[in-house]
Amino acid sequence: MYQSVKARIYPSDEQTEKLSQFFGCARWWWNRALNETTNTYAKTGKGLSREGLNALLPALKKEFPWLGECHSQVLQSVTLNLSKAFINFFEKRAKFPNFKSKHGKQSIQYPQGTKLVDNLIYLPKLGWVKTNLHRPLDGEVKTVTISQNPSRQYFAAILTEPEGEYPQPSREGNAIGIDLGITDFAITSTGSKYPNPRHIKKHERNLKRKQRKLARKVKGSNSRNKARLLVARVHQRISNLRQDFLHKLSHKLVNENQVIVVEDLAVKNMVRNHCLAKAISDCGWSSFVGMLNYKCERSGKILVKVDRFFPSSKSCSNCYHRVYSLPLDVRQWTCSSCGTHHDRDINAAQNLKAEGLRLLALGTSATAGGGEVRPTRGRKTATRHSPAKPEAPVIAYSLDGG
Repeated sequence: MYQSVKARIYPSDEQTEKLSQFFGCARWWWNRALNETTNTYAKTGKGLSREGLNALLPALKKEFPWLGECHSQVLQSVTLNLSKAFINFFEKRAKFPNFKSKHGKQSIQYPQGTKLVDNLIYLPKLGWVKTNLHRPLDGEVKTVTISQNPSRQYFAAILTEPEGEYPQPSREGNAIGIDLGITDFAITSTGSKYPNPRHIKKHERNLKRKQRKLARKVKGSNSRNKARLLVARVHQRISNLRQDFLHKLSHKLVNENQVIVVEDLAVKNMVRNHCLAKAISDCGWSSFVGMLNYKCERSGKILVKVDRFFPSSKSCSNCYHRVYSLPLDVRQWTCSSCGTHHDRDINAAQNLKAEGLRLLALGTSATAGGGEVRPTRGRKTATRHSPAKPEAPVIAYSLDGG
């Protein structure tokens, strides 16, 4: 069980220069190690292990004396991260590792030797750096990752291992279904709607003006670097506003409910629609679901993900009749079977809640009552529903779904 706290740090001018040098050493060693591994694999059919790469460092430090000015464990952490990147690639969890650039985000990692005293953090070969810890640390410090974003702000991500375990998940309490959208960011099964802040749209005019100024600058000039920094700060402000909104909303929903049901959206495929790609990316659905996931885990709550192909919008939440087609521009519709008038998003959230509780109850005893929403075989035009009895504490589902 690990937890990470990200805090802003404020290095002095001398420390900033040293950090820039450390970033360069780590970046250079990553690119060198990646090149050595790929060349060795091309010649012998086998790559270099973590130990084999670390064995190259002593000779490289003699050849390049400036490499020895960086803390040795920072370079060893680079080797460890590169080895993990190759493992993730061969296990098909990530793409092939890329070479790092001096432009954009920079980072180094300290696995040992760091100290924390009040609002100061000690980093080997750098000294004490002023920091702004917004919460007390719980547990032993494992690693400290120092990063610099494109707007030249420095942060320390402190990884700790708290004592004890997370509380056991419990289903005793409120259950809620959440449908994510663009006009309204989140629609709950209780009928609550949380509007989409549309952060990019609010800052689009300012961003466009600064990007036009950047495009007119000569590449490599100081004026271009200053213009690039202004654009980066606008992007950073948009990102901060989005993260603040997602954290507050996810915190509210986790505190008020015990079981949360969401749809497992394929955002990577959805952004291929060039008409909606910008609006979908601005929402941050994947980040929001990730926040719900770890906050539920820490609080003993349960997060259920319903399959993306589940017809939550096309099914009536009252009689579970499914319509054949429901275009995106239809926001309200009336069921032809029972005559119930539906708000498209609220109806989808209610169906997600019912399906999530059904999945939660499969093979176990359920403490919250929920019906079954499942498509029939063949042509998907209707659904079956097994109503849950309020007086029965256990919902049993047979193999045929009855």
